[in-house]
Amino acid sequence: MSKEFTIVVLAKQVPDTRNVGKDAMTPEGTVNRAALPAIFNPEDMNALEQALRIKDKYPASKVYILTMGPFRAAEVIREGLYRGTDGGILLTDRRFAGADTLATSYAISQACRKLKPHIIVAGRQAIDGDTAQVGPQVAEKLGWPQITYAEEIQEITEDKITVLRRLERGIEVVTSTLPCLVTVHATAAPCRPRNAKNVMKYKYARTANEEKDPANEGKYLISTEEKPYLQITEWTVDDVGGDENSYGFAGSPTKVKKVQNIVFKAKESKVFTSSEADIDELIGELLANHEIG
Repeated sequence: MSKEFTIVVLAKQVPDTRNVGKDAMTPEGTVNRAALPAIFNPEDMNALEQALRIKDKYPASKVYILTMGPFRAAEVIREGLYRGTDGGILLTDRRFAGADTLATSYAISQACRKLKPHIIVAGRQAIDGDTAQVGPQVAEKLGWPQITYAEEIQEITEDKITVLRRLERGIEVVTSTLPCLVTVHATAAPCRPRNAKNVMKYKYARTANEEKDPANEGKYLISTEEKPYLQITEWTVDDVGGDENSYGFAGSPTKVKKVQNIVFKAKESKVFTSSEADIDELIGELLANHEIG
């Protein structure tokens, strides 16, 4: 009998921080996502690759992407489908809006209770917050063991997982019982490219709300009744249940008091060449300023 695992990949659509401008933040101190290009969070892509490698080894396994955000966040799920996932769930509801890491992890943990995966895989952190808190908080709320800074999922049995971790001063191999949550480091293998056949199969995949959007009128040529696999699942607060006061702004104790844009400007500069004399001078200045040494 072949092994069969259910794997949930936590993924986030994030603003592209390479294009941050003056409108990047709202007056309330939250990210103005409408003003920035949206991308698949890079380390979540590393996590997706680790999940797909498990599916490669155990083809009976199922991989699902779980993401939270507005309707456009369904693009993350489509990117997963193009690469070989079996589906995805978009948590979308105005009551989720304004969530900090605590409220976000609560929503995700509630969804995972419904999905009942053997393994949850997530990127170490998102580039828009850099907190690295959501994955560990989800594990804590589920009462699961967690392995962080994973570089490679080496082995899985019916009840155990073995992971190689990349730490600041070296590597280590850790074994945990299942179910388990794993956060993946950026040094892990990059995600595989889109599969052309999957792109053709799923390019019209959408959520119900995307289909209703007047801006998408005439875009979807194939009915989801005709091809149900094109329907991306949406869950609201009512679908995942739990305490409504733990979602969104109400469940977010973190408050941004002030946002300030800082532009670094060099007051003076000095040009060094590659000559030995200039290199010696540069090293001397760095030592004198206690910047190295």
